[in-house]
Amino acid sequence: NIFFNKCYLAGSTKGFSPRSNLNINSKGIYLIVMKTDIPCRACSFSLDSSQYLVPPVLSVFQQSFNATADYQESVTFTCITSGSPEPLVTWHRKGQQLEPSEKYIFSKLEGSRSMLTIRNIRQSDGGTFSCKASNKAGSQERELFLKVFVQPHITQLKNVTAVEGSAAMISCVAEGEPLPDISWRRASDGQTFVDGDKSRDGRFEVRGRHGKSVLTISGVKLSDLGRFDCEAQSRIGGHQKSMFLDIEYIPKFLTNHTIYYSWEGNPVNISCEVMSNPPATLLWRRERFTISEETPHMHIYGTEGRKSVLEVTPMSDRDFGRYNCTARNNIGVRYQEFILAQADVPSNPYSVRLSAVSQRLATVTFMKPDSHGGVPISYYLVQYRELGSMDWRDVKSHSVQTTVVLTGLEPNTTYEVRVAAVNGKGQGEFSHTETFQTLPIREPSPPAVHGQRGVGKAYRLGLVKQDDGGMPIVEYIVKYKTDKEEQWMTKLVPGANDFAMLQPLQWNTRYEVEITARNVKGLSEPTFYQFFMPQKPDITAESLFSGMGLGAVVGLGLGALLLLLVLVDVSCFFLRHCGLLMCITRTLCSKKTATSGKGKEMEEGKAAYLKLPLKEENGKESLKPDTIEIKVHSDNSIHIKPDDSKA
Repeated sequence: NIFFNKCYLAGSTKGFSPRSNLNINSKGIYLIVMKTDIPCRACSFSLDSSQYLVPPVLSVFQQSFNATADYQESVTFTCITSGSPEPLVTWHRKGQQLEPSEKYIFSKLEGSRSMLTIRNIRQSDGGTFSCKASNKAGSQERELFLKVFVQPHITQLKNVTAVEGSAAMISCVAEGEPLPDISWRRASDGQTFVDGDKSRDGRFEVRGRHGKSVLTISGVKLSDLGRFDCEAQSRIGGHQKSMFLDIEYIPKFLTNHTIYYSWEGNPVNISCEVMSNPPATLLWRRERFTISEETPHMHIYGTEGRKSVLEVTPMSDRDFGRYNCTARNNIGVRYQEFILAQADVPSNPYSVRLSAVSQRLATVTFMKPDSHGGVPISYYLVQYRELGSMDWRDVKSHSVQTTVVLTGLEPNTTYEVRVAAVNGKGQGEFSHTETFQTLPIREPSPPAVHGQRGVGKAYRLGLVKQDDGGMPIVEYIVKYKTDKEEQWMTKLVPGANDFAMLQPLQWNTRYEVEITARNVKGLSEPTFYQFFMPQKPDITAESLFSGMGLGAVVGLGLGALLLLLVLVDVSCFFLRHCGLLMCITRTLCSKKTATSGKGKEMEEGKAAYLKLPLKEENGKESLKPDTIEIKVHSDNSIHIKPDDSKA
């Protein structure tokens, strides 16, 4: 007899109280040892799970999950359960049991695993979910947590309109998980502002909290006009939006031209140009009276926007004076005054000077007049005449240039010259008269020479005419010789030519040249020049074609090819009776018709002699072996010799 203090489950060393409740999870065979006051006995028996109750036991592999919203992500929760009878697993959120749907997918795997899949994660899906296992013996519940991260997203940013000089407040609101940081960027210069920043001039300041940032601009200027970017940034990502800061301001006049000149009967346009936001309305006034389309001699072009033009045609002194342009918008009103003054002719030019005087030419220079009369100068009028003559000759300047060249003058002649300025009103007074004398006719100046090697044994001399002495160059006298010879060779070149060609020359020889220009007055001083002829070049294919252009080389190639084709065609004509020439011959011969089947055409002007034997009908010869000579002329007539008439 053995007494025990504890009972043991078969296969286990863990004891339990003899009278405690046993929780058996599955079928099996157990050895039970029970303690009593009498000796106990051991027995073996089998238990069926349906015969006992075991409360649910619930466990999870992972209790916390992370996901990012709006990326079509999915998260799966897994619960492992045990108990008898088998527990029923349900899923709950915020006290409500979840039902299967497109959002929530329920599934169950072997090993008593129950899963909940949450599809297309949104920000609202974040929070606590619970897994609950229940059976007749009880229930158990475990919580799982889903942390949802959300990309930053700007939800509020609007365009702002501010008045120049006032304060502008720009607000940017963003959301996300975690809450993003907000910064600002000015597009005009790229300057960035973050929370707590303040610009050097103190006009820009940023304050923000809880996903909202406010950019405050004090004393708004026109330079602040433009785009501002708001950027929300977190470790998940970023989002940017832009807004436009519009600034309203009182009209500002853009033109400084306030004095206009005209004369009676000449229309003038007075331009009033403004810059404003919103656009201004423009109004013209004169002496407290509003100018309209009905006002005589006046017309208005444009009354709204940036520009208005008042056209005035003064007809009397009363139309000259002050005119007022009024610009008005809902921010304020501004005025600008214009003066319409009577124009006058320009004053006279001064400091008239003559330069570069030759036999035929003279250059006149002068200074602009002190006053243009209120109207821009159109051109200058230069008058000149021979001393003692009554007739002035006119030369107009090119635009408003203060230099005029007089041409066609006579040599050794004294001239008078004066200058006046001309504007829209008319011609001003002339300057003081200046006199000058042209140079007398003389021998020409030596010509300038530049050389260039010609083709072969030739050399080209370029002739540049200098001062011709007042008379045309008649000819150039070109003398040249080798440096080893004493005798000069002479070549006369017409004065209109600009080059002289020296040829034939000797190879590998230095030449000396003397060139003189001649007019009716005489000869110029000679100009000396030297050049060297190179050695005789080798005649090679390369040198032969080096002087030819591309077109000449191509032409020679085509000519050689054509000649080769002709030779081949002629050979085919005589040897094989084919080719282009044969085709042409057959075509021409086919057009001729024969006059007799027995006759055959011969060359024109010649006769063909045919000797034909006479035969009887039976084929035997009827005569002696003599023949009849028949003469066939080129006109197709036939003549028989008289001696053979007996035949």
